[in-house]
Amino acid sequence: MSQKGLREIYDLYRRILHKNADMFQVATHPTSFAMHGHGHHQVMHSMSPIPGIQLPRTLARPPFAEVSRDAIMAVAPELANVPPEYIRRGLRPKAFQMLAGISALPPSHLPNTMQKSQVPQVISIPIRSSSSTYPTHVLAVSSSKSSPNEHVFMFPVHNVIIAANCSTLPRLPVSSSTPTGMLQLPVLPLVLPSPAAFKVLHTYLYTHSLDAVLKSLFPLPSGFVQGLSHHTVKSTLASANTLHQLSNYLCSSAGGSLQVLTTHAAHVKELWQDMVALGLHDPELWDTIDLAWELILGALNIAASSH
Repeated sequence: MSQKGLREIYDLYRRILHKNADMFQVATHPTSFAMHGHGHHQVMHSMSPIPGIQLPRTLARPPFAEVSRDAIMAVAPELANVPPEYIRRGLRPKAFQMLAGISALPPSHLPNTMQKSQVPQVISIPIRSSSSTYPTHVLAVSSSKSSPNEHVFMFPVHNVIIAANCSTLPRLPVSSSTPTGMLQLPVLPLVLPSPAAFKVLHTYLYTHSLDAVLKSLFPLPSGFVQGLSHHTVKSTLASANTLHQLSNYLCSSAGGSLQVLTTHAAHVKELWQDMVALGLHDPELWDTIDLAWELILGALNIAASSH
């Protein structure tokens, strides 16, 4: 992101701080870490009552850890004294410009996948202008089970997005553009439980679209998913009737197949594993994962009772 863009975030933070001087606090952990749900959702470590299928009752959230101030200083020194939450808020309006910068990269110079043994340390990409919306790095994401001959997934990213959201990733190396119109993107190898699930998280870090997350996991009524808000997620978690209706829909869409539903459950689990591995502590995303898990367990129980 350009210095101008980062300065706008800093100025926004200063205005908010000045306006709410008596109210300003930096939370030590997200308040939504408390469990939500209906009835038996409070049973923390029991297993689902489905013969032959062992699933945890809840997907545990790790202890909250804020992103490293050193990591933010490395990519945006002027934001060193701005609380990370304000940085994340300031980035949201700029996300689509950054996504446009990613889309502007020629696919011929940055493939979606590469053989793991051939991933370079830096990828050089010709550019027509020095736009500040271009990504700064590439994440070469592989599975912990992959071999040197397997392919890894290549994800262009902006350093400030990663530094402000992922608490477990190391400080990103410096990136630069040469005077000859070449964008030099350092490549950071990243091992995750599920590279495929990271595709969902990569998009979410920019768009913060909760409906896109749910749509990537399993089918739900379009009237419910479209434009899904955090408020709707939380109110749904608190409504046993709505949860049951949505679980019924999910079960029906799977034709009552336990195999299809367990595949959906695996997708939710993989997304959760990647969130833990990256140190993502976005309350909206965590509540949405809680909702997805609640619905899939409900659908599995409905399907199991009919067999």
